[in-house]
Amino acid sequence: MTEATLIRKGLFRKVLRAILMMVSIAIAFFIFAVLGAVNKAFNAGVDVAAANRLVTVNAINFTVSMPYAYYGRVQGVEGITHVTHANWFGGYFQQPANFVQTFAVDPESYLDVYPELILPPEQREAWLTTRTCLIVGQALATQYGWSVGDRIPLNSNIWQQADGSSAWDFDICGIFTAEDSSVPTNYAMFHYDYFNESLAFARDTIGWMILTTEDVSLNDQVADEIDAMFANSPAETETTTEAAFSQAFIEQLGNINLILTSVIGAAFATILMIVGTTLVLAINERTKEIAVLKTLGFQSGRIFRMILTESFLLSLIGGGIGLGLAAGLVVLIAGAFQSFLPGFGMPLSVVWQAFALMIGFALVTGFFPAFNAMRIRIVEAFGKL
Repeated sequence: MTEATLIRKGLFRKVLRAILMMVSIAIAFFIFAVLGAVNKAFNAGVDVAAANRLVTVNAINFTVSMPYAYYGRVQGVEGITHVTHANWFGGYFQQPANFVQTFAVDPESYLDVYPELILPPEQREAWLTTRTCLIVGQALATQYGWSVGDRIPLNSNIWQQADGSSAWDFDICGIFTAEDSSVPTNYAMFHYDYFNESLAFARDTIGWMILTTEDVSLNDQVADEIDAMFANSPAETETTTEAAFSQAFIEQLGNINLILTSVIGAAFATILMIVGTTLVLAINERTKEIAVLKTLGFQSGRIFRMILTESFLLSLIGGGIGLGLAAGLVVLIAGAFQSFLPGFGMPLSVVWQAFALMIGFALVTGFFPAFNAMRIRIVEAFGKL
């Protein structure tokens, strides 16, 4: 009988118990992988943020607007290469349930600040020259079945036109993609001038400014100069990196990282105690069998290796099943989350973390049972019978 056969027989000595332990481990890794994918999608904006890109918002809160005049003053700050501005539109298509993430922007400077966004030359020209143009990200266009040339109305749940209407009519003149697939394309943009001239209130204000610096080393200097420029004004500013701004935006929903870490930690702690205790009891049940193996010449180190291998197999099989089920679920529901979490998928980093956890889990749960098995003395083992 080979060592591999002995390991398999030992692992499935009690089939139901082995299956239940694998199911427990699979549940833990299923939770880890799904929540890891969600967390990665939530932080997609942070991960793809350019290091030399800064965001200036109202110091009170990023939802509070600033005077449009700030845009012109910031352009004169030394160390800035490009600067643009944006307003949150709060759009929806046909009915409020059809949320459309929409921004009113300066058409030319916005593309200068975000060179990773790709528009075909003819669509770019239409974007720059057509007042009612709306450019739509590929993910959003796919979601609603839109194409270039469509004329659509978008309603706002925040803004209202001077005539009392909350609907703006747009001509889709471009569909943009991104150089990196991890860059979100689940939103739309239109001309700030078209937006501003028709507003019933809050004209000549902007939501935030985005700017790029000549070098990352100038970030702090530029940020301090901008904030000092508007200090003691009715609308003081706060300038941070794009990554910090994205993180702050996510945290408006709550501390996602803490919530997910707590859930995952609780799941793993519970499964760790269950599996660890079960393995210790299983080894105690096999005291006589291990003593027989030692009588047949199996060295203590070999016994240790065999028991630890059982723990690794248990962890890898259970964890692999959980990871596979999680990946399948993510693929099935990814389409439904595209408008809210465009980067939702099973990242390779989560897969590698899961395998690292499987190894760590196997070591933690298997070391002490294997160590106890290694220390079993033949005389004492048979003396218990």
